[in-house]
Amino acid sequence: MKEKNTDKSLLLPLIGLFIIISLWSLVTFTGLVSRSILPNPLEVLMSFKELHFQDLLVRNTFYSIRLNIFGYLEAISVSLLLGFIIGLFPVVRGILNRYVDAIRFIPLTAVTGLFIAWFGIETNMKVQFLSFGIIVYLLPVVVQRISEVDKIYLQTAYTLGATKWQIFKTVYFPYVSSKIFDDIRVLTAISWTYIIVAELVNKTGGVGALIFTAARQSRLDKVFAVLFIIILIGILQDKLFKWLDKKMFPFKHI
Repeated sequence: MKEKNTDKSLLLPLIGLFIIISLWSLVTFTGLVSRSILPNPLEVLMSFKELHFQDLLVRNTFYSIRLNIFGYLEAISVSLLLGFIIGLFPVVRGILNRYVDAIRFIPLTAVTGLFIAWFGIETNMKVQFLSFGIIVYLLPVVVQRISEVDKIYLQTAYTLGATKWQIFKTVYFPYVSSKIFDDIRVLTAISWTYIIVAELVNKTGGVGALIFTAARQSRLDKVFAVLFIIILIGILQDKLFKWLDKKMFPFKHI
């Protein structure tokens, strides 16, 4: 039964992909939709050769992945540190909690100029912008996860004579880490939006710069090709996070 379910889980997405490509081919090859609006699948496929040899697709892709990794590592570190300080200390939480919730409403694309003024136009600015874009959403989630810790676990730990450090190490940190891992995985999609925005500044590389340049040249085939690369990276990242989740927090999957 398990093998049948596995086969079905692999087959259904392939059927869906086949249907999408078939419909796409139908509306483009028959001229129902103009090539200036939607290129056909063959044009998109053929554009990869030009992207690889002339536009250095591989190098630009790894540049964007590097930005993503650096931004994520910084955002997770800052969010966990500030989140635990705000979530565990009532006075700090009372002072900052409303402001932490409020930063989610900042239109991040509108503050790009501030990051240019603060960090220049090189790679560091792009990492800081991406990191801030993730922190805006992740920090409030960390604070919320801390408040969701079951009181029974805390009372049991206190009853057993645990110190505050032991309670943090054995109750708060494992619980919050396991919960926000799912939130981090969801934020992966949002982070690629901010990477595209950041790479438009001083276009030194990255898939965002490739998309912008291709769009300026009205090369929609190349735009779609790069978008598919981003989607593929996102899918692989999602699978990686799921695999890490099972390895790091096996108790969630019992």
